Amino acid sequence: PTRGRFPLLDRVSYPVDLRNLSIDQLKQVADELRSETVETVSTTGGHLGASLGVVELTVAIHAVFDTPDDRLIWDVGHQAYPHKIITGRRDRIRTLRQPGGLSGFTRRSESPYDPFGAAHSSTSISSGLGMAVAHHLLAEEDPSYRERNVIAVIGDGSISAGMAYEAMNNAAVAGPGAERLIVILNDNEMSIAPPVGSMSNYLSRLMSSRQFMGLRDLAGKFVKKLPNRLERTAKKAEEYARGMITGGTLFEELGFYYVGPVNGHDMTQLVPILRNLRDTDQGPILLHVITEKGHGYKPAEAAGDKYHAVAKFNVVTGEQKKAPPGPPSWTNIFARELISRAESDDRITAVTAAMPSGTGLDKFATKFPGRFFDVGIAEQHAVTFAAGMATEGLRPFCAIYSTFLQRAYDQVMHDVVLQKLPVRFAIDRAGLVGADGATHAGAFDIAYLGCLPGMTIMAPSDEIELLNMTATACEFDEGPIALRYPRGNTYGLEMPAKGSIIEIGKGRIIREMGQQSGREKGGIAILSLGPRLEEVLKAADQLAAHGLPPTVADARFAKPLDTELVEQLARNHAVLITVEEGSVGGFGSFVAQHLSKTGLLDNVRLRTMTLPDMFIDHNSQFEQYNIAQLNAPQIVKTALNAVG
Repeated sequence: PTRGRFPLLDRVSYPVDLRNLSIDQLKQVADELRSETVETVSTTGGHLGASLGVVELTVAIHAVFDTPDDRLIWDVGHQAYPHKIITGRRDRIRTLRQPGGLSGFTRRSESPYDPFGAAHSSTSISSGLGMAVAHHLLAEEDPSYRERNVIAVIGDGSISAGMAYEAMNNAAVAGPGAERLIVILNDNEMSIAPPVGSMSNYLSRLMSSRQFMGLRDLAGKFVKKLPNRLERTAKKAEEYARGMITGGTLFEELGFYYVGPVNGHDMTQLVPILRNLRDTDQGPILLHVITEKGHGYKPAEAAGDKYHAVAKFNVVTGEQKKAPPGPPSWTNIFARELISRAESDDRITAVTAAMPSGTGLDKFATKFPGRFFDVGIAEQHAVTFAAGMATEGLRPFCAIYSTFLQRAYDQVMHDVVLQKLPVRFAIDRAGLVGADGATHAGAFDIAYLGCLPGMTIMAPSDEIELLNMTATACEFDEGPIALRYPRGNTYGLEMPAKGSIIEIGKGRIIREMGQQSGREKGGIAILSLGPRLEEVLKAADQLAAHGLPPTVADARFAKPLDTELVEQLARNHAVLITVEEGSVGGFGSFVAQHLSKTGLLDNVRLRTMTLPDMFIDHNSQFEQYNIAQLNAPQIVKTALNAVG
C-alpha cells in the first residue's frame, strides 16, 4: 500500500540494494523505513518501540555487511520488523502476526536472512559464537569457503541474562573463528553508559580504525618482548585507559575488544565504525550503541512502555484501538487477590523476570515496593532467589510466563522441589496465546512440572477459582505449588470480596448425569482441567441434545490427582474423557497412569484430549484451539465416537 510514497525504499528489495548508496541516501532509506514500520504496525499491532529504535542500525548493518552470507542475529527477534522489510518481505509485512502470515520474531524457515530463531532472549551470543567457530572449521576443510562475519544484536534487557555472560566468557577462549564475532549491544535504557557526545563518538571511530588496531597490534607484539610482569602491566594499562574513557572494562575483562558508546541513530558514525569492525580480525568485538526506544515517532518516544507492544493504532495521533470494555483479565484477577492477601500477610513477596506489567505485579509493586523484586531477564536466578526467601520463612510468589519458566527448569527441580521449599509459581500465559504463536505458548508446564515429586499444580476453570487458588497458594507452606492460568479476559462472573481456601487435591462435580449405577448403564464423563471447562459445558449441552447428557467434573488439580474422583467416574461411566490446555504427557497421562495402576483402565473407554504433538502457529486463540481440536464440537465428536 505504501509503494510510490517512499522513493528510495522502493528501490530496496534486498540488502544488496543498499550497498552502493551514500550515507545521505542511507539516512533517507532509514527515514522511509521508519515510516513504513509505523504504517505496518498500525494495521497489524505488534512490537513497535524496539523496532523503531534499531532502524538506522538495521540499515547500516545490511549496507556494510554481506548478509545473508554474513550472519545477522537479532536478540530478541521482536526488534526485527525493519529487518524483515528490507530482506525481501516488504510485500508480506502487513501479514505480520496474522494467521498464515509472517512471524513476529525471526524465524529460520521464513528467510535465509533469519539464520537463528530468537523469540526468547539472550541466545544470540551463544548461537553466533557457534556459527563463527563453524565457519572457521568449514574454511579449514575447504579453502574456497570464505569465513563469515557473525553479528549478534542484543538488547540491554537481553544481556541481563546469565546465558549472555556465559557465552561472552567462552568467546575469549573458543579459539579460531571467534575473532569474526561482533556483538552489538543495543542499549536503549541508558543503563550502562553515560550520554553519548561528540568526544565518545570520535573515540569510538578512532578505536575501531585500522590505524589504531594496527598500532595496538604492534604495541602488543612489542610488550611480548618484555618480561612477563611488565607485559601484564602494559596490557592492563591499555585496557583500563580505554575502560576509564568508555566504560567498557567489564567486556574487556570477558575478552572482548570494546568499542563505544556510539549514537545508534547517527548514520555518519555507524557506517564507518561498522566498516572498520568488518575489516578487522581483532575480535571478538563488542560495539556499544545507544538508541532510543520508539525513536522518530513522537507517541512512542513519549511512552516507551506503552508502545513496546501495541494494538492497532492511529498513525497520526498514536491512539491505540481499544477493545470494548469487558471483564478483567486473568492476570488482573491474580494480582487483585495477591495484593489483598499481602495486606494482611507481610511474609508475601513477589518476584518476576522483567515482566512486571505482563504478570500484573506492577500493581503489587506500587502497593508494596519493598516486597517486589524484578530481577531482569534472569528466570533461573528468579527461581533460586525465591527459593532463598522461602528458606527464611517468607512466602514468595514467582510470577513467570509458562514459556519462560521452561528456562529455569533445573532451578525448579534442584533448588525448590528437591528441598520441598514453599515457592509459589504463578504461571501466566498457560495454554495457547494467539498472535505470539508457538514460541510463547504455555503448552508444556503440566508435563514438565507434573513429573516432579511433591509438586502441587492447580488450574482454575474461571476467575472465582483463580481467586480461590491464589488464596490457597498463599496459605500453602508444605512445599512448592503452582497455579496456571491463561492469557486474555475472564468470563465476567460476579466476584466475591476475596478468595477462599480450597482442599488440596480435590476436584468437584459440575453436572451429574441422571443415573449412575455402574458402567453397564453406559454414560459419558468429561473431566476437565482448567479453562477448557467452558467449552466442555457447551459440549455437554450438545451431547444432552443427542440424548447423552454427560457427567462433567472440574479436576482443579493436575497434581496431586483426585484419585477418588477419577475412580468414581471410571467406575460409573462407559466413557471417560479428559480435556486440558496442555501437551501430551500431562494431566491425561496422569489419569491414564492411575487407572492403569488400579486396573480400572480395563473397565472404561478413556480418551485424553490434549494439545497435539505439534507447534501451532500464530492465530486467534479460538482458532488455535480449533486447530488443536479442543473446542466444543471436537469434544462432542470425541464423545460420540467413543460411545460408538
